[in-house]
Amino acid sequence: MMKRTKNSLTIRDVAEACEVSISTVSRVLNEKADVSSETYEKVRRVIAEMGYTSSLAATSMRSRRTNVIGVLVVDLGDPFSLELFKGIGKAIYGTEYDLIVYCSGRIAATAQSGWERWHLSRLDGSIADGVLVVTPTTEDLTAISPLVAVDPHEHNIFPAVLSANREGAIAVMEYLISLGHRRIGFIAGRQGLVSSNRRQQGYIDALEQAGLPVDPALIQPGDYTRETGFRCTQNLLTLPDPPTAIFAANDQSALGVIDAACEAGWHIPGDLSVVGFDNTPQAARSMPGLTTVDQSVSEMGYIATTMLIKLMQGKSLDEPVCKVPTQLVIRDSCQCIA
Repeated sequence: MMKRTKNSLTIRDVAEACEVSISTVSRVLNEKADVSSETYEKVRRVIAEMGYTSSLAATSMRSRRTNVIGVLVVDLGDPFSLELFKGIGKAIYGTEYDLIVYCSGRIAATAQSGWERWHLSRLDGSIADGVLVVTPTTEDLTAISPLVAVDPHEHNIFPAVLSANREGAIAVMEYLISLGHRRIGFIAGRQGLVSSNRRQQGYIDALEQAGLPVDPALIQPGDYTRETGFRCTQNLLTLPDPPTAIFAANDQSALGVIDAACEAGWHIPGDLSVVGFDNTPQAARSMPGLTTVDQSVSEMGYIATTMLIKLMQGKSLDEPVCKVPTQLVIRDSCQCIA
């Protein structure tokens, strides 16, 4: 007789091993109350030993609920995403909910805008009861199930969580200006995101409030990656009148600034002051320690998940958009200039 693999096990195999009916196993899988504790424990033990797993899709068809939260993210290894998942994990700990994560994988952060639509079509209304979309690449998303966006697109129509981006950027600029810097470069974030647009607006507003000119040559289009931060810095440092400080729209870009400056023989902060945005663990570990803006990324993940769960339970939100406060974290990457 051919030995069954875990993938080929059926509910009938579990029932035969437990010497109970198929309907009893089904009731255990669906956590019905009309099964004795002894039988329940026996069936669960055998299921674990045999490695049987029921189909999420089949469970959904029976109960119309999967208790699964889907997460769509561009890059699972990005420090922002890793911090975000700490908050998501905290929010679902001890609850009945599980996570399923879809990552763009081979798709670079700047490529194939709208990749989420394809993944959302697979999750929405079938595998997942609700979806979190992290830094969406497009405004053109539709969903049957509840959806919450984290760091949303500029024209987002769904409930969302974002940080106080403009206010955080103004705090950075006021700090650099107080240190005597007047030519401050800016490396923007990914085009279309609220975070990128508002951080750039904060940069411009702070210069105008201080009576300083806004020089287009000092503003570089970025995409939140370290590699682009490196290239943008090369452009800024080769200007006839280069900046004395660079404000990058996220920590990854700021680390690219440090890489490029060091390669060019510039000392941080002696020759160039650098500030980022996010306060990821890498910012604290960089040499020198990176001055940055803490936007409580983990807290953003926690808040977004609790908002989504509330919607999944049929409840309404007090506010459709939650703005998380920011705080400037001063380390060693900036200094006064004469």
